[in-house]
Amino acid sequence: MSGSVGRAAAALLRWGRGAGGGGLRGPGVRAAGSGGGGGSAEQLDAMVKKDKVVVFLKGTPEQPQCGFSNAVVQILRLHGVRDYAAYNVLDDPQLRQGIKDYSNWPTIPQVYLNGEFVGGCDILLQMHQNGDLVEELRKLGIRSALLDEKKDQDSK
Repeated sequence: MSGSVGRAAAALLRWGRGAGGGGLRGPGVRAAGSGGGGGSAEQLDAMVKKDKVVVFLKGTPEQPQCGFSNAVVQILRLHGVRDYAAYNVLDDPQLRQGIKDYSNWPTIPQVYLNGEFVGGCDILLQMHQNGDLVEELRKLGIRSALLDEKKDQDSK
């Protein structure tokens, strides 16, 4: 991870720990089970296309088990993304390896938007910082909460 992205991720993680209240699970976040033997390409294809936003994490949105998975959850939370499927790769070694093979991407977490692989934590963080994530969410019919926050600040 590059220096500036690493510092931004660390700051985001600190922010996430300090943002008290109510847990991370929003009304639509589904900690989806692996479905048993989730390693086949057909099963993975169905999983990534089932929801507009799909994440493969170490842990769950309520309890991420690594800092990178936590950062992905926090970025989605910042944008007000509440309706997404989250798969815990620590529950199923076949799923953990299978999703890496499916995406040809060696690390977890992995984020999919509308069935398309986006990347991991560093790429999602970059998209968040440069505004691309707001646009990609808009294409999915999801209005980023950051737009409302900016509108509130502009009206003051």
